[in-house]
Amino acid sequence: MPFHPVPSAAAEAALAGARPVSPWLDDPRRPAPLPPLRGAARADLAVVGGGYTGLWTALRAKERDPGRDVLLVEGASTGWAASGRNGGFVSASLTHGRSNGERHLPREVDRLDELGMENLDGIGATAARYGWDCAWERTGSLTLATEPHQVEELRGEAGFLDAAAVQAEVRSPTYLAGVWNRDDTALVNPAHLVWELRRTCLELGVRIVEGTPVRRLSSDAAGVRLRTDGGVVTAAAVALGTNVFPSLLKRYRLHTVPVYDYVLMTEPLSAEQRRSVGWANRQGLDDMNNQFHYYRLTADDRVLFGGYDAIYHYGRSLSAAHDQRAESFRTLAAHFGQTFPQLDGVRFTHAWGGAIDTCTRFFPFFGTAAKGRVASVAGFTGLGVGMTRFAADVLLDLLGGEATERTELELVRSTPLPFPPEPLAWAGITLTTKALVRADRRQGRRGPWLAALDAAGVGFDS
Repeated sequence: MPFHPVPSAAAEAALAGARPVSPWLDDPRRPAPLPPLRGAARADLAVVGGGYTGLWTALRAKERDPGRDVLLVEGASTGWAASGRNGGFVSASLTHGRSNGERHLPREVDRLDELGMENLDGIGATAARYGWDCAWERTGSLTLATEPHQVEELRGEAGFLDAAAVQAEVRSPTYLAGVWNRDDTALVNPAHLVWELRRTCLELGVRIVEGTPVRRLSSDAAGVRLRTDGGVVTAAAVALGTNVFPSLLKRYRLHTVPVYDYVLMTEPLSAEQRRSVGWANRQGLDDMNNQFHYYRLTADDRVLFGGYDAIYHYGRSLSAAHDQRAESFRTLAAHFGQTFPQLDGVRFTHAWGGAIDTCTRFFPFFGTAAKGRVASVAGFTGLGVGMTRFAADVLLDLLGGEATERTELELVRSTPLPFPPEPLAWAGITLTTKALVRADRRQGRRGPWLAALDAAGVGFDS
């Protein structure tokens, strides 16, 4: 069943009064800000970025060596960007799905699947060890076919559900089949996960400064220097987790682009509304379209419904003004109504957006500089809730200077193709987006442009 992009009057009514902020961050549990850097500071390890990447790196550094002096430098407040605005899906995948892994890293995809499951297990174990209150649920994921050709793609996979079986899990007239992977995904409250990481880092002795943007990185024999608005940090080693924001290493600035993703959240469903949908096993859901939707239940039985549009702004523009896009919200609300017509009349309490860093292979890449004293990672493309913990270990291995299984992975040693500069980036991304829309409307037939990208090893498949 194709999704119609034309919003309805019912969709407009459901959006009326929705707050233009992430509900995860719109929470009284949000911690008070920490003071900014004033003057000079020194550290064994400086971590730039207070989202999941930076917090996991700081935490894992202290777990490896409790005596290590770790300073985390955040430009605004911990978790304010993608880490506090996402859907809360903690995926085991390190490659944005097995098919994408097979395309880019065929020789090691099996091992990467194993490492991804070990990483997901490790996140759950860490949450249990430190007593994190982050609404952790190991629900698995349900991938949904909404078009006939997608049913054939899923048939034969482990966990395949035909139409009757998938409707028994979650009831929607759009579902034709599905695959339930029972252990590959957990759900969390993403802001609570950030704040629990932050709390544990502080308890382990990590120093955190907020409101301290890093403007420049340099190095010499004395160490690596980070110049900020409030002073200078000198460190023996630096880990960069700035993700969607321009890299402090200029060589990687063309390797990512920011795309804006949009999300809605409903009011809590009543018991009767829950029964009308089913969803007793609370899986994270996504469909198989190139312009795909992802959705889930929260701890208080709201429905988070996001995806479909992925908007690129000319010049790699990052702006708070892009966080709100009425057209995308109306489209999502209309699609929600198509997906769950039995929930007619349910209102949305929040409508928000934010930037995701993506690269041409759809999963992160790593880099080093300053003779191995600086390590960086970027390009998570929506995988960051889970993969940042794995990435943190890679960054620390790279800074340690000795080869490990992780540092020898082709995933770590290889770098995706960069995006071109403007205006070619805008033209290419626009052309690709239109081609993906056409493929969705033509039963998955990808056409010559997408076939050319496939041949070039560019991972635009979802």
